[in-house]
Amino acid sequence: MLETVFHSGTMELFPPIEELAVRLHLLVVDADAAVRSACSEIAASLGYAVESTGDLAQARSLLRGRAADILLVNLPAGSSRGLELISEVKLLYPQTAVIAMTASGSVNAAVEAMRCGASDYLTKPFAVDELSTVLDRAAQSHASDTVTRQLRERLRLSQGLGAMIGRSAEMEKLYRILSKVAQSSHPVLVLGESGTGKELVARTIHAYGPNAQKPFLPVDCGSLVPTLIESELFGYVKGAFTGANHSKDGLLVSAEGGTVFLDEIGELSLDLQAKLLRALQEKEVRPVGATHRVPIKARIVAATNRDLAAMVDKGAFRKDLFYRLNVVNLRLPALRDRREDIPLLAAHFLDRISHEHRQKFTLSDEALRTMMRYDWPGNVRELENAVERACALSSGPVLHLGDLPTQLQQQGLQQNLAARREAGDEPAPAGGAAKVKALADLEREAILDAIRTLNGDKLQAAKLLGIGKTTLYRKLKEYGIADPLREE
Repeated sequence: MLETVFHSGTMELFPPIEELAVRLHLLVVDADAAVRSACSEIAASLGYAVESTGDLAQARSLLRGRAADILLVNLPAGSSRGLELISEVKLLYPQTAVIAMTASGSVNAAVEAMRCGASDYLTKPFAVDELSTVLDRAAQSHASDTVTRQLRERLRLSQGLGAMIGRSAEMEKLYRILSKVAQSSHPVLVLGESGTGKELVARTIHAYGPNAQKPFLPVDCGSLVPTLIESELFGYVKGAFTGANHSKDGLLVSAEGGTVFLDEIGELSLDLQAKLLRALQEKEVRPVGATHRVPIKARIVAATNRDLAAMVDKGAFRKDLFYRLNVVNLRLPALRDRREDIPLLAAHFLDRISHEHRQKFTLSDEALRTMMRYDWPGNVRELENAVERACALSSGPVLHLGDLPTQLQQQGLQQNLAARREAGDEPAPAGGAAKVKALADLEREAILDAIRTLNGDKLQAAKLLGIGKTTLYRKLKEYGIADPLREE
């Protein structure tokens, strides 16, 4: 029996997860017998054919005898042997889905595992439903057809396209749709918040389509005045307006079978919407100032962060143009909805910056944990800017919380304060009543919390608190504190 899944006008067939599990071989590798046994029992109850071992050498022997569909491997603290096994498995058996298990708080170990080829990770201790979820994801990924898998790897490895990064369920769905959409010539509408990568998706559709050698021509409909957009899209003849000293073909003509990307399509005036609709329907344009028409052959990919359906209801966007552009639509997930991709994205940006500056940069666990919990209203673009800023301000190769933008630093401080309260270092007031403190005590507490959070970096603490370095040192002297990190 097959489930039918519809995505924006495409139809895909995947076996139900319980049927997938019965056919999949799982190898569990963990020296902890209790964890190994629990994982094996849970996986077996889900229908997987399970083998397990606590020894990496035996794991290699088992894999030589039979390639695993899914490998669940623990990464021992302070050892690279688990990472070496992942690299070997992905080299010998690229189709094997690898799930890494890491100790609590070892976020960077999970990032390294995913760099080596792991598709997912679990942080110990984990619950039964967490294990079931990652196994389900691995099974669905394994069920993806060969074309989809090849496209995903090409996208992941491609530097020229900015390397679409992500192995979350949301991104896997996007890759599956892209593998089909890229091969067609239908108009595509890309929807999503600012910073989610709409232009990158449009370039990917073009680059993996049959006319990849043809031009890709972007137009920002939100940054140009209507008259300029019209002449850019449709072209103009000599003398059509002041300054038109020669005729110029519009982008719809210049594409010559390539792709025209209409970014921020929702910003087009109604008059231009009508002209664009006529051009798409009749496959020809009339240049500004001309009396003749010119045939066009271009694929249209449009994008917007606005709700076009709501604009249609309000009369701000033409319904007929909306239907013409919305043959296939792709809705890009916000970064907060695919947090598991944040470590991979951060590592990608760090790799690029490290290469450019010829200096290796890494994130501290505290900085990465804060980034994982932040909502990223600016999405991937904001994440990239945050990483670039941290590298620019860092005094060393390890990026700490104090190197991140102010909004992330404030969130990190709040998280640390909440953790201290949970640990009993600063108990919450009983009965829910507010605990009144003197302003001087609150000031002292804020200064010490900032310095502790930033691992003793007084200069960054002063910047975060919005005070001068001299003021900070004077306050510490008033408190009689020589070493804030030892002050209880």
